[in-house]
Amino acid sequence: MSLRGGDPVEIGGYPLEARLGSGGMGTVFLARTSSGRPVAIKLIHQQFAADDEFRIRFRQEVAAARRVSGAFTAAVVDADPEAEQPWMATAYIEGHTLSERIAAKGPLNGAELRKLAIGLAEALRDIHRVGVVHRDLKPSNVVLSSDGPRVIDFGISRAADQQTLTMTGRVIGTPPFMSPEQLQAPRGVGPRSDVFSLGTLLAYSATGHGPFDADSPYIAAYQVVHEEPSLGAVPGKLRAVVERCLDKDPEGRPSADELLVLLRDLPADLGEAGVNGVGVNGVGADRTRDVITQHHLASPATAAPTAPTSNPAGPDTGSTGTHISHRPRRRWRPVLAAAVAVTAIAGGAAAVKTGSFGGNSGDGKGTSVAAPGAALPDGFEPWHRTVQGGREDIPDELRCVAHGDALFCGGGSVVATRIKVQDGSSVWTVKSPGVPVQGMHLVGATDDTVLGYRFAAQDAPQDPPSEVVAIDADTGQELWSVPSGAQSTAVTGRTQDAVVLGSTVITVDASNSRFEARDAHSGEVAWTTSFPAGSQCAPVPAGTQLFAMCATNAEVDSFEVRHPTLYTVDRSSGKLGRPLAVDGPAVPTGVADGRLVLLQVRMEGTALAGYDGVVRVDPASRKVTYARLAKAYAGTPGLVDGTVYVSGQTGLVTALDPATGREKWSRQTGVEGASGPAAGADALYFSSATGRVVALSPDEGTPLWTTDPQADGLTGEQGASPRVTVAGGAVIVAAAQNTLFAFDAQKPPKAG
Repeated sequence: MSLRGGDPVEIGGYPLEARLGSGGMGTVFLARTSSGRPVAIKLIHQQFAADDEFRIRFRQEVAAARRVSGAFTAAVVDADPEAEQPWMATAYIEGHTLSERIAAKGPLNGAELRKLAIGLAEALRDIHRVGVVHRDLKPSNVVLSSDGPRVIDFGISRAADQQTLTMTGRVIGTPPFMSPEQLQAPRGVGPRSDVFSLGTLLAYSATGHGPFDADSPYIAAYQVVHEEPSLGAVPGKLRAVVERCLDKDPEGRPSADELLVLLRDLPADLGEAGVNGVGVNGVGADRTRDVITQHHLASPATAAPTAPTSNPAGPDTGSTGTHISHRPRRRWRPVLAAAVAVTAIAGGAAAVKTGSFGGNSGDGKGTSVAAPGAALPDGFEPWHRTVQGGREDIPDELRCVAHGDALFCGGGSVVATRIKVQDGSSVWTVKSPGVPVQGMHLVGATDDTVLGYRFAAQDAPQDPPSEVVAIDADTGQELWSVPSGAQSTAVTGRTQDAVVLGSTVITVDASNSRFEARDAHSGEVAWTTSFPAGSQCAPVPAGTQLFAMCATNAEVDSFEVRHPTLYTVDRSSGKLGRPLAVDGPAVPTGVADGRLVLLQVRMEGTALAGYDGVVRVDPASRKVTYARLAKAYAGTPGLVDGTVYVSGQTGLVTALDPATGREKWSRQTGVEGASGPAAGADALYFSSATGRVVALSPDEGTPLWTTDPQADGLTGEQGASPRVTVAGGAVIVAAAQNTLFAFDAQKPPKAG
């Protein structure tokens, strides 16, 4: 839809291209960033700009949208709630709304219906896990993108830890899709109000009409509060789940997590409408459907604009940025510990096959990779355990490496722990008292030493904020410690401030001015090397070699590392080689064919839009080569056996050739927010923070098996390091809440 007379030419510096839609609250425009990336901008109508109560609510909308930006919701690009006419810009996605899809093609059924139901439940779960209640789930607020549904428009949402704002004398919401408590006592609604609304959406998706549709919003509201829903046309197996969602009593409804389990237990094909219902395109005799009325039932202050091929809150994909913006890592805050995404791209230590940056095994080859037909450790039985750290209020994920029958793990409030691979029993644990830095896990291990990070307690300001600690692998006794710098994320996009190569650990000093190499067990200093003048650097292991990746102080300070420089580092002396300039922004990802592989990053503002190029650095010839990718791949990168993998937040895994940039294969999995890969016997493993694991064949990406979740954790986290460790024929998985579990790769836990 073209711009109209009187429409602005630009908003907040973003040139406008088209009008996407308009509603009672505002108008949505298609715009472009300076790099050419399309965004959707919601501009609030002028008559509401002077309403102080409305401005408060719009600020809440912006805050809520930022809080839940992730795999199933929105990426906020920019906003100005204080402008003369408040506005918010979010990523633009191609896709029709659910209401448009139903109007055009009729109800969903079979596998398509089940996929939508699970996708919406996943979205709701992740919204609730960051403490937000949406309060306006309806067909026009669900966009069907190519990689799954997106829930949009947080205009009347609230954070669970904030006071609900209800505008005096106004109904906030859309009655046919509201919960009874939302109509009766709107200030008291909680997450299960959204579950009720989701139940109405599922019924609508299956039948083409809502369970409480009526000719007027007042009748619909009465039916929501007092009458039973019309579900006769909903397929029987789904109907049983929907009935639980539509319980009048919030306590009688499942939580979003429970709902997801119920939906995943449903058969792959839900079938057609129930025998007591009407035809798939029909409407029950006791209900009428008026799409226009449904869309405009919300008051002028709350109606959400609808766009035919876009929504104002979509995933952060495809753009053309020119710089990378690595924010400094934050320390965990207990209230947000399970909700904030890690900014690192494959940091910490997770044991995977040669080529990835996961394994700090001491020889650059990895020691926890299962060879074909690898045997289980002697006496192995599946196990499940939780490791208690120094702070119970810090839910975190560990990362592990395996050495023989020993599993060494660390992260968060655990410096390191030794666990027996056979049965999961604890040998020793060293705890960290302070608030950890996000994404910093185990440094690594040698045959006799384990190295991890310790963070100072808040009541001990005299202690170094962060330290690298060496621990005797057998006894768990501390051997030595040294203050550690913390600029690796700003420089490389990866959280790895210390690395283990052979029997040596390389750290960055506390002032971020030099590398220090020590014998891992004794702590004796082998060499120190100052950073190039005016630069800050991070260590980058490349198999058995070591690189320094550096950026100017100005770029680090401004969080815009556009021109990184690589240096080879002599492991015996620490001497830096000649500089190699890299077209940035770029993130080191692993080693293939003896070459360091980096992925070029496409950024939009401070948001990561994906990876659109591959850089290969040959340390012998000093040759740097580039290959463009066909598109920007958003997700979490990893490299194993000469192939780059990007696992998207919605479960899409793509294999890429680092030499040519060509896509080898792409496979949709059911494990959203997965990181990986970890390589086992003829399989690649990807796992999410919930502990859900998928095994794929390396050649074609064929799914071999998938497990159920094992922990209560977010799945939309992007950039996490691999969570799976392979020890012989055993698979060990690290999940949220310091949860570890292990099973036989040939006998994985049965899904469902």
